[in-house]
Amino acid sequence: MNIIVVGAGDIGFHLCNKLLSDNHNVTIIDKDPVRVNKMNEQLDAYVLEGSGSSYKTLKTAKIENTDIFVAVTSNDEVNLIASIIAKKNGVQTTIARVRNSEYSTNFSITAQELGIDMIIQPEKETANAIINLIKQTSATDYIEFDKGKIKIVGIRLDKKYPYPDMKLQSLSSVLRDFPLRILALKRADQTIIPKGDDTLRIGDQIFVICDSNYLEHALYFFGKKDVKLNNLMILGGGLTGQYVATALDDKYNVKIIESDEKKSFLLAQSIRRGLVINGDGTDLEMLNTEGLAEMDEFVAVSGDDETNIISSMLALQTGVPRTITLIKKMEYLRMTSSIGLDAVLTKQMVTVNVIRQFIRRKKYAQFAEIPGLDAAIVELVARSESKIVKKPLKEIKIPPNTIFGAVLKSNNEFEIPTGNTQIMPGDKVVVFFIPGVLKEIEKLF
Repeated sequence: MNIIVVGAGDIGFHLCNKLLSDNHNVTIIDKDPVRVNKMNEQLDAYVLEGSGSSYKTLKTAKIENTDIFVAVTSNDEVNLIASIIAKKNGVQTTIARVRNSEYSTNFSITAQELGIDMIIQPEKETANAIINLIKQTSATDYIEFDKGKIKIVGIRLDKKYPYPDMKLQSLSSVLRDFPLRILALKRADQTIIPKGDDTLRIGDQIFVICDSNYLEHALYFFGKKDVKLNNLMILGGGLTGQYVATALDDKYNVKIIESDEKKSFLLAQSIRRGLVINGDGTDLEMLNTEGLAEMDEFVAVSGDDETNIISSMLALQTGVPRTITLIKKMEYLRMTSSIGLDAVLTKQMVTVNVIRQFIRRKKYAQFAEIPGLDAAIVELVARSESKIVKKPLKEIKIPPNTIFGAVLKSNNEFEIPTGNTQIMPGDKVVVFFIPGVLKEIEKLF
């Protein structure tokens, strides 16, 4: 498809990179010459210097031949105006990024009336991802498919894991009563699709798919159990921190640390029960004074990566059971597990995942990527003419580096597929794969 992306910042760059890897024709528009040069040097895309809300610039970008238009600049009004112009010029799908919540919730004109198919708030989406993780206190990653019927969790194995160094082919006999499958493991910087001869080691981060009814059993099997969450500390009172605090204020004892005095004062007025503290998140003495050791969860969402990483490490060293760390620099993702951080998110990846899911909504039932993992997860629906329904799985040539993780039958019954499994029309199949084989997977459906 032909896609125009307006805005070459962190989100725009990451989005364009992913869209190009999906084999779309991408045109990028940005008014900053430095960003334009960066895009020209690093991406195989057509890059234009100019304003995305300029009709002249959009004509140069061939707006009339565009299938999808995405405006993700840091200016809400530019994004909205550019998307309206795009829709008026026949673009089928338009997406606009906004930061001001009034444009998405309390605005007198709906997105549909503006001609915008999707309005996305990166900070809100990131907060939602964090809230989902907080609900599952033993997981490093958490993804739901089919309204929560299928769950995928990341688990970091520690000394409580009871089967270290047991080969997976032996472990499978222990797991036979559990409807779950190990999709992948991350060891150091390497993503591994596990085979029967592989073993799970202490320190590995594994990714498990299971029926939602058995999630607690799955976590217990790998030496994990949910921590009863009462006390939560949030570092950073920006939009993401505000959204998280507001959503959880009535459920937990929430403390928010914010370094900016004015922002702290405004935040204190908007939070009903939570306590707002004006202070430095890397000041261990201050954190201890505010009860860091008594916290059940520590969430670092300030605007500074180094502050978030350092404060999360301090929290872990103090004995906080789990931390959630937000970072902006994608290059930091690969080293976060090696320094012992638990759950790590990036606003760029969360936002790009949501946008790509919306773009792919007609093609896939669901699509997701996990930060720091060189793999993706897709849910496909089998049709009567699909190759996948012709034979049992053991007789079908499945692309390499691909795992069929779960099948949700047309009657809503969950199944972990084996070689004897027969996929039927209407079944939803969750497939885990290493990039480069998606086209081959699609041919089966």
